[in-house]
Parts: sequence; C-alpha cells; structure tokens
Amino acid sequence: MKRLFALLIALYMAACAACAQPDPLFTEIDGIVAELTEISGLARLHRIEYDRIGKEQVKQFLEDLAKEHLKPEELRAEELALKKFGFVPADFDLKKTMIDLLSEQAAAFYDYRKKKLFVIESTPDLVQRLALVHELAHALADQHFHLGKFIERANRKDDSSQARMAVMEGQATWLMFEHLSRSGGQSLRDSKALVTLMSHASELAASQYPVFGRAPLYVRESLLFPYTQGLLFQQAVVAKLGQAAFAEVFRNPPISTQQILHPDKYFAGTRPAVPPLPQLDNRRAWRTLSEGALGEFDHAILLRQYAGEKEAAEISPEWTGGSYQLLENKTDRRLVMAYASEWASAAVAQKFFGLYLRVLKGKWKTFRADSQSESAVTGHGDDGYFLLRREDSRVTSLEGMSSPRTAPAPSNTIH
Repeated sequence: MKRLFALLIALYMAACAACAQPDPLFTEIDGIVAELTEISGLARLHRIEYDRIGKEQVKQFLEDLAKEHLKPEELRAEELALKKFGFVPADFDLKKTMIDLLSEQAAAFYDYRKKKLFVIESTPDLVQRLALVHELAHALADQHFHLGKFIERANRKDDSSQARMAVMEGQATWLMFEHLSRSGGQSLRDSKALVTLMSHASELAASQYPVFGRAPLYVRESLLFPYTQGLLFQQAVVAKLGQAAFAEVFRNPPISTQQILHPDKYFAGTRPAVPPLPQLDNRRAWRTLSEGALGEFDHAILLRQYAGEKEAAEISPEWTGGSYQLLENKTDRRLVMAYASEWASAAVAQKFFGLYLRVLKGKWKTFRADSQSESAVTGHGDDGYFLLRREDSRVTSLEGMSSPRTAPAPSNTIH
C-alpha cells in the first residue's frame, strides 16, 4: 500500500508539473517565510518543498503513516488504557477515529519525514493561506530543531509528549495568527485579549466538524490542547523572552502539560513527582502493556467528564505528579490498571480521593463497595475488583483484579 501511495503522489506531482499556470498560493511562500523569519529569528536554511494533495488522498496518507509508525500492539495498548481510565467507551476504535478526525479537519500538513508540506485541495482560499503559514512555520522549526527527533525524545504515551506537541503546534499557531494580525495592523505581542480571542477561534472552528463533535471529550480536548493552550504558552514565553522564545521552547522544552497550562512553572523549572505505583502479587505473571505519566491535563479532563467543570477547575491545578501502568496477565489476558497521583497537600488528596470514587462509579455500569473508610475503598466494578486508597498526599488505585483485596496498612506496596 505504501508503494501504491507513493506512485499516486508521483503521478499527481507529474500532473501538476504539466500545468501551464503556476499555483498562485505557492508564489506567496517567499514573502511569508521572510516575515516568519523576521518575527521568530529562524531563517530558512534551504528550500522548502511543497505541493497540493487531493482530499481523498489524505486519509490514505494517514493510514499509511499509522501503519508505518504504529505497531498493532502499541495501538491496542493505547486504546485499552483509554478505555480502562474511562476516557472512551468500550466500543471505541482509536485508529479509525483519529484518521477520520484528521482527514475531516486537514487543510494542510507538513511531512517532517519527507521535509515537504502539502496543501489540501478544495479548501477555502483564506483557510488555505492561513494553513500554509502554519505549515511553513513547522518547516522552519524543522530545519533548525528536527521535529521528528524532538517528538521522539518524549514517550509517546506520556504527558511530556503532549507538552512537546503543544510547543510545536502552539508556536506555529502563534505565528499564523501573528501573520494574520499584522495584515490588520495589529500584533499579538501587544494584546493579551487578541491572543485569547484567537485561542477561542481555534475551538470554534474545530466544533463545526461532525466527526469531531461526536468524538469523546478526551479525544476532542487532546486534539485542541496543543493549538489552544500551546498558543497561550507561546505568548507567555514571547512576553518574557522576546524573539529568543521561538528557539528556547525547542532547546529547553516543557516537560509536562502543567508547565504548558502554567508557564510560571516552566520558568521556575517545576518538575512533576513520580509517585510509586501499587504492586500486584506474583508480578512475573504479568506483562506491561502501557505505562507513563498522567498529567494535569489528563486529570482535568477526567474530572470534567465524571465530576464536573467546577471540581476540575478547583482540583486539577493542585496536581503535582501522576503515573499509571496497564498490565496483562500472561495466562488469561486479564487487564489490571495500577494508578497513582500526588497532590499539593493531604487535604487536596482527600478531596480528589472522593472525586475519583465518583469517576469509578461513573465509568462502570456496575459498582459495588464492599468496604469503605475515609482513606480506602474496596469493591467490584465492570472488569473486576478494585482497591482505592489515600495515604497522605497520594491517591492510588488497582482496578480489574480477579479477587477482592482488603486495605493494607499504609505502604507503597500492596500485597
């Protein structure tokens, strides 16, 4: 399939080369790049390759990309983790949904493997132009900081990966809107209100797409976060560092979504805690399917989904660290999730303990509490037994066990 797609691209490029008239959109590239260089200080190091691609070819391109870079077992593990947390329903198809979403919304894209940008045909002219600016910003960043390697340095399933995506997309979005603002005699540098307006504009634009509108909350917010919050983060760094900000966020990238949401923590170098996970008996009988950090962004969405907007806004900024591990039994393939989060104080952790109990009740059709105290709840849910505990400022959970557990004495390990 990859060879067939390459052939189609080659045929399409040959057809375009035979056109008598040059594409008027692409004649603007030199002027746009000059302006982006003036703003960011990132000069073009070599020619940027470009072309158009048909809307019908985009989906095939994305399918080939997924096939090339995502192993089936990785996709399965990521999908199962989303389901285990309750972010998506049991019948959710991650690969299909993501390809459908990106195919629906794409106006242009930059392929940092082939170092080439593509503009999607049949897109309105203004959208095409803004998308071109956005992708040219990616191309300039790639020439200086190698975007492929930049993303690979973070764990793809980790909170830090979302933070790096916010650097890439936030900067390109900032430059795109700065280009638009300058055409009207304004600048994002001088107007915090204008930046906020542009951030909301991205949300409104995305909400008009039917596939996006039907997607689970976590999926929608995960797609928006790099653009909306990344834009606000870039604005904060530009306000503090000026032109140096455009290189600094790549040379010294944020390590968590918390640093994106709270730029003061980025400047202070605040690092998330890595709370130890509760352990299962006979660990050798289990293999790790997925593991990583669960950040402030993840907790905010989880609380919004099952506890409410007010609770999410109040509690999630008090997050100081989170981790998870999805385990599969080597014999019967039973899935168990081990989860731990750290909070700013024991009082906040106690509040989150109560809210996470609401998460458990909300994501399962069947919920039964066998024992309950102020710091521990044991019981049974859709996928087996669970044990939820709070110890000081830490909340931990084991979910999906085949047999019930009693709450042990305070310890980092569950026996």
